[in-house]
Amino acid sequence: MDNIYLINTPIGELEIHSDTNFLYLLQFINKKKKNKIIPSSRPSPIAQKTSKQINEYFHGIRKSFNIPLFLKVPPFYKKVLMEVSNIKYGQTASYKDIAKNVGNKKAVRAVGTANAKNPITIIIPCHRIISANGSLGGYGSGLDKKLFLLEHEGIDITL
Repeated sequence: MDNIYLINTPIGELEIHSDTNFLYLLQFINKKKKNKIIPSSRPSPIAQKTSKQINEYFHGIRKSFNIPLFLKVPPFYKKVLMEVSNIKYGQTASYKDIAKNVGNKKAVRAVGTANAKNPITIIIPCHRIISANGSLGGYGSGLDKKLFLLEHEGIDITL
């Protein structure tokens, strides 16, 4: 059963999609999509846990998450996203670093594509991936959100 729950954060509203066992989508809502989302009448236990942990993150209490995830993505993307999950709070890695860590140092663009397709933002911290030259790089939810998240974690990025 798809349970949809919405939560507010300092940088926008997040939609949480879960079932009774797993979180499978956590994304910022864009204005065009907002009116098409029909939230469930009650959040699932996973949605409640996700909401609590996301709020703790934004209040500076939580630096890691323990939510059971279900990733329905191609195997290479899953490998990349699991590697991205290893980046600790307050740290960054480059697309090149991730490509090397997943065993294909030439797959920098593929790593970028996998990162862009991340279905579980913040918890799988794609915002911590930056360009090899230390610049911000991209972010599907907008560079303003990426910059906020990095600054929230104490990371200073050259623009």
